[in-house]
Amino acid sequence: MFGILNVNKRAGWTSRDVVNRVHRFVRPEKAGHAGTLDPLATGVLVVAVGQATRLIQYAHRLPKSYRAKFLLGRRSASDDVDTELEMLDAAPIPSPEQIEAALPRFLGEIQQRPPAFSAVSVQGQRAYKLARRGDEVTLPPRPITIHSLNLAFYEYPELVLDIRCGSGTYVRALGRDLAESLQTAAVLAALERTEIGSLEVSAGVDVDQIENRIQELLLPPRLLIEALPWISLTQDEIQELHFGRTVNPTGRQVHPPTWPGESDSAEIAGLDEDGRVLSILQATETGAFRPLSNLPRSD
Repeated sequence: MFGILNVNKRAGWTSRDVVNRVHRFVRPEKAGHAGTLDPLATGVLVVAVGQATRLIQYAHRLPKSYRAKFLLGRRSASDDVDTELEMLDAAPIPSPEQIEAALPRFLGEIQQRPPAFSAVSVQGQRAYKLARRGDEVTLPPRPITIHSLNLAFYEYPELVLDIRCGSGTYVRALGRDLAESLQTAAVLAALERTEIGSLEVSAGVDVDQIENRIQELLLPPRLLIEALPWISLTQDEIQELHFGRTVNPTGRQVHPPTWPGESDSAEIAGLDEDGRVLSILQATETGAFRPLSNLPRSD
């Protein structure tokens, strides 16, 4: 097997729970997810199967879209409703106009401090493990990219945002920081990932619908590498690459990625004439391409 599944994750499941269920259906093939969703969250969870697991790293570069519901006027250690809530005394109630006016400062590349309850590594341990045992955890801010941020619904204390962002973004932290800019606090109450790259939640399947439909539901692995530029290869070039040799497709165009804002030009996807991804390539100083990773010859 060589493909991906667009799973519509249900609330209460961890991403690992979903992968473990899929693995039962595809073993001895591997399975792995591209982009963790907390148990609270629902929506698009991409599960790679077989050799497609080797492309997961490129899926992290794809833009992601979310619909997030926050509750204003309260805070928690985890920045969501999964830990004890603290209600603010006499918390201000922002107007819709104040919220709209605050949103633009969170667009583009910004610095974000990850939540203490996160998988960020701190001296070899996950931050959330330290936070759960009561240690004080303060993580340094890091750059993230917010492509769009729109107010979808507001009736205090409920605030719903539509967010499109790059990798490494913590939606909980975005709500926390937006609320702080309005002199209040917020916790994440519900989250749906509506898109990863070209994959939409409306086309997702429940994990319980997968068992006898794996081959029918597998999608092309190329969807994982849409953040990479690509080049079309001849059969002779594919053969050379699979022997570990370089190729020199003189005069052939390198096409831009579907999602150019997320690309890394150091790596290029090599596709066959049917558009199937067969190699991840790196350009040499002479303009030739050498294989970084070769993949099965059929999807």
